[in-house]
Formats: sequence, C-alpha cells, structure tokens
Amino acid sequence: MSQALLRNLTHAALWFALCLLPATLRAQSEIHLQLGRLVNPFSGEQTRTRILTYQYAGSWALGENFLFVDFLDDDLDDGFNDQNFYTEWYPTVSLSKLQSREPWSGPVRDVGFIAGLNAESDPDVLKLLPGVRLSWNVPGFVFFNTDYTLMLDRSDGLAQGGAPATGDQAMFDISWGKAFTLGGHAFWFTGHIEYISGTYTETGGRVRDWILAQPQLGWDLGKWLFNVENQLFLGIEYQYWKNKLGANESDNTPQLWVMWRI
Repeated sequence: MSQALLRNLTHAALWFALCLLPATLRAQSEIHLQLGRLVNPFSGEQTRTRILTYQYAGSWALGENFLFVDFLDDDLDDGFNDQNFYTEWYPTVSLSKLQSREPWSGPVRDVGFIAGLNAESDPDVLKLLPGVRLSWNVPGFVFFNTDYTLMLDRSDGLAQGGAPATGDQAMFDISWGKAFTLGGHAFWFTGHIEYISGTYTETGGRVRDWILAQPQLGWDLGKWLFNVENQLFLGIEYQYWKNKLGANESDNTPQLWVMWRI
C-alpha cells in the first residue's frame, strides 16, 4: 500500500471518527467464511477463492455504522485476490435522531445521510461515497434499506503504482435482513443488490456499469446442535456479478457461507 494511500486513509478515518464520538448504543459483530469458485475479471480464469470477513453493524446517538473487512485469497498467483484486503465503511446520521423523534410509521421509517468509504490494498484504491439512505418499513423484515450515493475516486492511480484511477460514478444499493422459521428450523435471509454506473479510467479505458447481487441464506446450525440461537449459521451465498469490476466478465456462482455472531 502506497504512503499516499495510507495518508488518505488516515485523514478519512479521522474525519469519519468525528461521527463516532458518541458511545455506541447497540452493536453486533460477525465473522463470515465463504468458499467458492470466482472469476478473475481481467483474465477470465475461474478458481477456488476463500473470503474471510469481519462485519460490524451498530447504532449510536445520531445514527448507525456499518463496516466490513474482507481478506481474499485464491489458488492462482496472478495478482488478483492474492492475500488482498478490501473494506467498506458506511457511517450514517439519522434524520429522526437529529430531530429527537421516533422513526416514522409510514412506508419510509427514516432518512440517513451517508459518508461512505471503500478501500482496497493491492491496487491502492480509495473511493468516497456521500449519499442518502432510505430505511423502509417492510413487514417481516428486520431491516430494508435503499442507498443512493456518488462514488468519488480518490485513488493515486498509475503515478503511485496502483490501479488506474477512474472517473466518478454513482451507486444504488438495496440491502435487507429477514429472520424466519420453517419446519421448526430457524433461518436468516440477508444480502444486498447494487448497481454502479460506468465510467472511464485515467488512460481512457472503459469501465462498464455493473450489477452485483449477493443474497445469503443461513440455517441456524447453533440452535440445532447446541440450542444456542442466533450465533452460528450455515448456508449459501449466491453471487451474481455482471461486468465484474467494470470488466467484460461475470460471476454467477454459489458459495458455501458460514457466519458466526461474536
């Protein structure tokens, strides 16, 4: 990781930390393991890939925080997903909390203002995502959100040995979580679907718009084995990624998914 990217990450983290000074009111941490065969979008080769994820979701006095950090490694030594780190962080400020009132009872339960950050180690990528979140009242769902953000590239690009910098983009994302029981067994259905608009790199190369869908369905294995609910889940994540990372390759594959709530 370049010194310039480290400096930018440090400045961004300090700025975001201003949103985090109030004490956390509620939080949940998870460890995820995913195993599947994913494609290198720049070579077209598909190989076994392991993804270990730390995920955090919490609320504080004026909003919410969502963070995940992926460690990715595959069976090919090709410069892609070779012991790579990728993170996304979305601190939000809630309009209802700013107004010191309860969430609304209509279709839209709250509006949030997002200050997002995406960063990746190997290609030295840094993007900022300011935007708006609508949280919806959907019967039976623990949460159902739609995010509308810009994606502002603040990478150093080829000049610092990283991936080519790109033009700015736009993102639309839907995320959800639903708990349900079936035949006496408990399940957790969650995930997200995102659309990212196309752009061009600093060298004039085309970055295609893409669609990424990652629904996850987990069975409460801990309840069945140990009578401990909502802690250990076993299931499947199905990844559909059209024009992966803006290239002309796609993922369309299931992955084994294990989730442990800490």
